[in-house]
This record gives sequence, structure tokens and C-alpha cells, in this order.
Amino acid sequence: MSLDSPRVAYFCMEYGLDDALKTYSGGLGILAGDHLKGAHDLGLPLVGIGLKWKQGYVQQQIDEEGFQVDAFPTYFYGDDVMTDTGVEVAVTIAGDHVRVKVWKCDAYGNAPLYLLDTDLDGNPHRWTTGQLYAGPESRRVAQEIVLGVGGVRALRALGIETDVYHFNEGHALLAAFELAREKMERGMSRDEALAEVREECVFTTHTPIPQGNETHPTERLVYMGAGLGVIDQDKLREIGGEPFNMTVGALRLARVANGVAQLHGKTANDMWNWVEGRAPIHAITNGVHPGTWIDPDVDQAAVDGDLDGLWRAHQANKRALIAHTKERTGVQFTEDKLLIGFARRAVAYKRAMLIFEDEQKISPLLETGRVQLVFAGKAHPMDSSGKAIVQGLVEMQRRYPDSVAFITDYDMVTGAAMTRGSDVWLNTPRRPKEASGTSGMKAAMNGVLNASILDGWWPEAVNDGKNGWDIGSGFISADQRAQDEHDEASLYDVLLNKIIPTYYDERDTWIEMMRQSILDTRDFFSCHRMVREYVEMMYRQPVAA
Repeated sequence: MSLDSPRVAYFCMEYGLDDALKTYSGGLGILAGDHLKGAHDLGLPLVGIGLKWKQGYVQQQIDEEGFQVDAFPTYFYGDDVMTDTGVEVAVTIAGDHVRVKVWKCDAYGNAPLYLLDTDLDGNPHRWTTGQLYAGPESRRVAQEIVLGVGGVRALRALGIETDVYHFNEGHALLAAFELAREKMERGMSRDEALAEVREECVFTTHTPIPQGNETHPTERLVYMGAGLGVIDQDKLREIGGEPFNMTVGALRLARVANGVAQLHGKTANDMWNWVEGRAPIHAITNGVHPGTWIDPDVDQAAVDGDLDGLWRAHQANKRALIAHTKERTGVQFTEDKLLIGFARRAVAYKRAMLIFEDEQKISPLLETGRVQLVFAGKAHPMDSSGKAIVQGLVEMQRRYPDSVAFITDYDMVTGAAMTRGSDVWLNTPRRPKEASGTSGMKAAMNGVLNASILDGWWPEAVNDGKNGWDIGSGFISADQRAQDEHDEASLYDVLLNKIIPTYYDERDTWIEMMRQSILDTRDFFSCHRMVREYVEMMYRQPVAA
């Protein structure tokens, strides 16, 4: 039975459907992939629009100094992954006619995903769909022309009727300009066309970090052809400012918008309250696809109240993670010692090194193996501070070779192993800079206990001491050092006085907490609940502001 919904085209720059498909970089792509899987499960009339990346995101390697080295291998896909639709469309990039081939992927239990490809013989700008989030700014604009403008044209060429255009982040905004151009060709004025476009578009914003909200000089957008000859430089400034902010533009060209957790919805409203004429921003908390991420044996044992079975299933997952870590890093962990996982994009506000700040407290725990730490995470190729974080984590592995491991090239395989096999899932962002954090949901639904700052999704789930732990008690300070020192002290207090004693001395309590974690999260933090909320709050008529 299909979910009653308008017909939706979901636009995103990246999709994480399976590790074999290198069309994702991290959380945004994994969320998009789970959205498509949830839509498929519920029979939602939705298709995805994305780009067929020739080399995907950076492949992370580590040199002898522990520094991240960026590699970009080329990937080839067979018919078992995606098929040629036989459809081509065209876009104009910097005055050049660029052909765009359309591929279809529905191999992973997902709603149909159409991937756009400029890597065609004799094509100008054929490298546009080469590397995800890499290259000069002009190439990013070209990618957004292909995604937005080419995406709408692909829908038309494929004969896919669409009622709602969902922009997952601001990268897809140029689709709104193409929709306006179509309407102007039918005789509407520009303002009439843009007003009608607003009623067809919805927008999801994901990042409360200013640097994560992309901007482009309006002059560059015009030169690259993003305005399609109908949105001139003055109108661009009116919609998105100077430089043109893709998030601001999307907020003004959508009928409704949302953040991706309840706290993030509030943060996003505070962050963008100065934008006149913007869409109302609501909150739809992210969810994850159970069939992809949740161990059925762990889940069933929790539902049945079989605590012995739950522990056996968890320990099997822990052994699998230990084997994966050994294979990828050479570090041999011990099964009966506490294993803490941390996997995030390597960026300063996520504070991957916070647990190492007080050497007097952490060193004895690591030297004795009482605490074991496994990390994973990539830095953006152009982010030197992120690469320094990676280098710091690699140094910790070298300093504590039996109790710290850094797994290179964080991917869906490593993500699944870590969120199933860790004992604790550690999360230490500077509140309120994390939008959601779906890895923590996966961990919680697998009985891995979260120890987290009250940021992103965790304030909605935490029952401190019953299903995980709160770090920092929601403290926020304009003084970054004060916030870091406060959270560091809280982290060590939770680790030394709650996590370690419970794990080693109160095993029955620990297992009951695991069960409670699963029962508290397995339904609400599923992508099926999330997709239903998108239908109710975004795809149907907009909710009241």
C-alpha cells in the first residue's frame, strides 16, 4: 500500500546507498540514501536526483608522518548497480553546450535514483561530475547547474510528473531557476513565476556552521550561466545577497523548510531570523534505515527481553569490529575491555581530541587497556585544520598501540561495524553546532550506549543513566575555551564515575541499559517515521507558520 503523498523529486549532491556506490562523502549522503530507502519501503511516489561521480569523494590514506593523503581513484559500475536510461539532456555552462547522460539506480531497495553524468566523449566541462566537493569554486557552480537545471530537465525527458521539488541542502537551488524559466516561457512574468515556484519547493537545511552554508559571487553565477538568462545579477542579490548565499536563496524560494532535529530547528530559526521573506523553518528529526543499519539479532533480543541473548549478539558484533580494526589498522583490541567508538568528519567543532586533553586522567586507562578507543573520520581535502586532527588521532594510535586505533577511509562498512560493535558511542561537538548526528542513532538502536553532548538528536532521546549519558548538561558559552573546559571536565566525570564502573562492576545494569537504549529509539529514530513526517509537514500543503 502506497503512502498518500504528492509526487516528489528529491535533489541532493550525494547519496549513500551502499559502499559499492561511491556517491557519498558522509552524513548528508547517508541520510539521503536512507530517505530513498524509507520512501521505497512506504511506497512513497518519490524519485531521487543526484550526480554520477566518476571519482566520488576523497579516498583517505595516511603517510609516514600521520598526515592525510588524498587519493581519487576512478570507479566503474556494472548493470547490477546502475543502468543506462538512454536519456540525455543538455545544460549551458559558461556559454558551452554540455550534454548530460542520465543513469538509474534502484539496486539497494531504494526509490529510483537518477544520476546525471557529464563524463562523455567530446563534452566540454566533462569533469564536472568528476569529484565530489573538490576542485575550484567555478566547478562547484557547474555541478550545481547540472544537479538543479539538469535535474529538472531530466525529469521532463524521463516523463516523470512532479508535484514537489525537495532540495536537500542548498546545492540544488538552481532547480528553482529552471522551474521559473519554464513558467516564463509559458508567459508568466518573472515575479509571477518565482511566486509559483515557491509553492512547489521545500528545503532542508543541515548545517548550523556559517562556513557550511555555501556562497558564490553573483558575478560568477551569471558568468557560469546559473541565472539561465532569466535571473539577472540584481535579482540574484535580491534573492540571496552578495555574495549569493545558497541557503538564504533556498529559504526564500521554498514554501516551507526544516531543520533535522528539534534543537537544530530552533538553532536554524535563530540563525536565519534576519532573512526577510523566508520560508518557515520547522523541525523533522532525522532517522536511519533499520534494514541497513540495525542488527536483527540484537533488535529481536531486546524486544523479547532476552538479556543473555542481547549480550551474546552484542559481543558477536564487538568481535567483528575487533577483527575489522585489526585488519585495517593492525591494532588488536581485547573483547572483555571497554571499547569506545568515535566516527565523525574531522572538523574542529566535533572535538575528536577532547578525550585526550587531560593526559593524567586518560593515559593510565589507555596504558592498562581498561579503555580502548577506535576512531574514524576524513578531513576535507582543503581543510588543513581537519587534517591536523587526523594527524593527532594517528599520533594517539602510535602512542598507545594496544588501546587506540584510527581506521582510515571511513565508509559505510566501517560505520556499520563501529555502530554495532562499540560498547559506547562518544560524541563531543560544541553545542549547538551539530545538526543531528545519525551515527549515534544507529549505535543506540544496536544497544551501543551513547555518551554525548546534548546536541543534535540526543536531547530527544537521552534518559541519563537509563539509556546512555549526558555530557555537559547542555552548557553553552560564547567563550569557546570555557565551553571546552566545562565539557572536558564533564566528559571525564562521566567516563570515570559512570561508564567505567557500570561496565566493569554492574554488568546486569549495563545490559538493561542496552535494552532500554534500543526500545527508546528503534521506532522514533527510524527513517520510516521521518519520511511520514516529511509527507505530513512538507510534501502536502504547508503547515501553519
